[in-house]
Amino acid sequence: MTTTCTSLLVNKGNIHECTLQEVPRLQEQDLQDGEVLLDIDHFAFTANNITYATLGDRFGYWDFFPAEAPWGQVPVWGFADVSASRHPDIAVGTRVYGYLPMAGQLRVRPGNLTASSFTDTAGHRSHLALAYNQYQFTATDPAYRPELEALQMLLRPLLLTSFLLDDFLQENDCFGAEQIILTSASSKTALGLAFMLQHQRASRGGKPQRIVALTSSGNVSFVAGLGYYDQTIAYDQLDQLDASIPSVLIDFAGNGGLLADVHTHLGDNLTFSSLVGAAHWDQRKTEKNLPGAKPEVFFAPGYWAQRSKALGPAELMQRFASLWMPLTRSVGSWMEIRTAEGGDAIRQGYVDTLNGLIRPETGVIMKIGGEHGDSR
Repeated sequence: MTTTCTSLLVNKGNIHECTLQEVPRLQEQDLQDGEVLLDIDHFAFTANNITYATLGDRFGYWDFFPAEAPWGQVPVWGFADVSASRHPDIAVGTRVYGYLPMAGQLRVRPGNLTASSFTDTAGHRSHLALAYNQYQFTATDPAYRPELEALQMLLRPLLLTSFLLDDFLQENDCFGAEQIILTSASSKTALGLAFMLQHQRASRGGKPQRIVALTSSGNVSFVAGLGYYDQTIAYDQLDQLDASIPSVLIDFAGNGGLLADVHTHLGDNLTFSSLVGAAHWDQRKTEKNLPGAKPEVFFAPGYWAQRSKALGPAELMQRFASLWMPLTRSVGSWMEIRTAEGGDAIRQGYVDTLNGLIRPETGVIMKIGGEHGDSR
């Protein structure tokens, strides 16, 4: 076993700058009573994680796994195993799924323990969204399949957002729109939402009538070939977008110029505009006083809490589970999984994702090394 762990740190003020840091490995004697040490196995990295970095200060993403200024740790979703425990009810070897740093280890203080999960009650996380502080035990997770770990890491966090957006649109009768337009339509969260809208359209009386993809010209063939959208339009062909009917815009791109162009094109027929992601993080600035509905930020954890209160968490999760398996079957038929192992490979994967070099049909899984290595 190595004596150090590798972490990837990102400059919070300039997310193009990142570095590998070696720190001493923690052992059981480093834990306090009630604490547990997680050895991080592997995690997914997508454009969604770039959004965490881009909006880290605004939504507190940098606060989950603090680092010495000016550095921060980008949160990721993945699997870890309990390597040491001073908690009476959590055994060594327990496997969990949840929110992790891009690092080899994580020390947590489990609380609110149930048969299916625990919450990290560490003081620095107490003000943060509950959805990000919970860790699921794989042994009691009804949706868990060992052979689907890669898809779970890549898709489940994103598809929860897709699911909540789908629910939000349904609860608001799609704001009276006949078409729903998704920017950055090749992103996994957008694809998840498009699938859910398409999958349930017949049971919803044919609403929405049209699901439209806006994407880069290089992704048009891929997006159109999936069958999730009724129409696929390149960004430079906005004149093909029907501006004569009531429309909803779900913006996953975060490109202020594109957002303004769509608002201007649709005008008063834009009945609702939602800002979700920031795939084009470097063009995030949004113009004010745009034609049509005023853009509103959709914060998935907040909506989850709202719907959990209304429906109960079990009912909400059951609704999600009913869409999870059909979507993973669909995505599993076309997604190519790529693994980046070791510090150097992970750093390159981060840079490639930041620069938009990862193809939409590729899912990147990272393994930083754990007890089997460092930044080789």
